[in-house]
Amino acid sequence: MSIFTKIITGEIPSYKVAEDANFIAFLDINPNAKGHTLVVPKKEVNKLFDLSKEEYTQLMDFSYRVAKALEKTVVCKRIGMSVIGLEVPHVHVHLIPLNAMADIQFAQKIKLTNDEFVSLAKSISDNFN
Repeated sequence: MSIFTKIITGEIPSYKVAEDANFIAFLDINPNAKGHTLVVPKKEVNKLFDLSKEEYTQLMDFSYRVAKALEKTVVCKRIGMSVIGLEVPHVHVHLIPLNAMADIQFAQKIKLTNDEFVSLAKSISDNFN
């Protein structure tokens, strides 16, 4: 069972910003930038292209909606997207508010307090349609 499955089942807490029957989005607890969000299918699948074509399309649609909520919440030049998938064997899309190329390089991280995470998650959730 992946750490993301444990988040989905509630065994591990998260700063959830959006959820439907098939997907969940929550703030990355080790973010590259303020608002760095992970979009995860509830079905545990290791690799992006092991999803069915329909599941892949649904994941991208849900990610699009989360990215639009991020744009309304976090001041940035654009929302970057990355699917790397090496650190957790469970498909996940990184949505990262970008102001500089370094924001998506996974080399620098920022720190947020619990209160900042809670407030940010609520703000993004409020903007999710």
